[in-house]
Amino acid sequence: MTSQKRAPGHARISVIGAGPGGLTCARILQLHGVAVTVYDRDAGPDARDQGGTLDLHADNGQIALREAGLLDRFFELARPEGQEMRQLDLMGTITDHLVPSPDELFKPEIDRGRLRDLLLGSLRPGTVRWGHTLKRVSGSADGVRRLHFAHSATGSAADSAIGSGGDSPADAITGSADAAAASDVVETDLVIGADGAFSRVRPAVSCAVPAYSGVSFLEARFHDVENRHPDLAELVGQGGAHAADGERAMFAQRAGGDRIRVYLIQRAPADWIRASGLTPGDTDGIRAQLLERYAHWSPRMRRMITDNDGPYVDRPILALPVPHTWEHDPTVTLLGDAAHLMPPLGVGVNLAMLDASDLALALANAATVGDAVRAYEKTMLPRSIETAQALEGGAEHLLATEAAPGFSGDGVPQDGDQS
Repeated sequence: MTSQKRAPGHARISVIGAGPGGLTCARILQLHGVAVTVYDRDAGPDARDQGGTLDLHADNGQIALREAGLLDRFFELARPEGQEMRQLDLMGTITDHLVPSPDELFKPEIDRGRLRDLLLGSLRPGTVRWGHTLKRVSGSADGVRRLHFAHSATGSAADSAIGSGGDSPADAITGSADAAAASDVVETDLVIGADGAFSRVRPAVSCAVPAYSGVSFLEARFHDVENRHPDLAELVGQGGAHAADGERAMFAQRAGGDRIRVYLIQRAPADWIRASGLTPGDTDGIRAQLLERYAHWSPRMRRMITDNDGPYVDRPILALPVPHTWEHDPTVTLLGDAAHLMPPLGVGVNLAMLDASDLALALANAATVGDAVRAYEKTMLPRSIETAQALEGGAEHLLATEAAPGFSGDGVPQDGDQS
């Protein structure tokens, strides 16, 4: 029997990527009695920082958590106060202010790490195979697919890489930034690519690659803010704060654990750091460049440049072509950023989790794997195209002097890992 004609309950299903999308898919599959294995390049769940905070929307991300049986626990862990939004001028004066009501739960915030822990803790032991870096997918649509892995005990702790899954463009081309101790080939009936912007599953169905938007984010981190950075804590409040001058912007966002992340946003070449004669680790040199570019901002606002704890993290904003589609393949499909990488306007993880829910439910209810994949893509592709068209060029909106898009917490680079 070919892979596409297998009943999902008897198929070998492999998810690549243990981000929110991949883990949500695995959780819902297991709830419906469908076996699944998740592979991830990280050495373990704590191998690298999981990124900042994100909001899960009632009309997509929360729907997925409800299907996963985790919505109530999510509300226990989430921070509704994180929905607060402030629009600032260049002096740091509040010009617009959104304060959520105490019972407002449309899109409460949660730290990415806590969300991942919630999802991981819901899976059966051994579901996730850590330390497996996918090199390529072989085989054909009318037969068995083969996953070619390099695996090691070290995994990847890369935290300054571009895009999702800890991969830089160079890593995506060469295969891995880690030192492989051995190689594995795993046969599977269905490959689900939930491995982010530089997906190694995507080439099995599509030749599309992410393109640079012309807008760059530089992340700065602040710890123990109530004690060490009280002025910044007061400026940002409990949620997010945005300021822009048309060419550059700042977006600061409160996270759990008394932390704040600031995103310094500007139009610049993708390699602007190296073009300036600097390296990504040259914190003092990068800071000097930033202070020149933000010279007309107030000293209070520029403390988001001068007072950060540790190095900056370079995050050029990338997107896949719009529309992004592929010819149906019953043995391979994509979800999240692997399928529809968009500007970081607050929808990435939400769409990834909704994709995951739709795919898992299709597999739970369809007669064959091929039928499930076709039904899922019939829903997911039009939805993602419509959203991507609405957000195309949206990274530029973050530089606008008016309120941040929707003035609701969007505009934060939430997809720094696999989705």
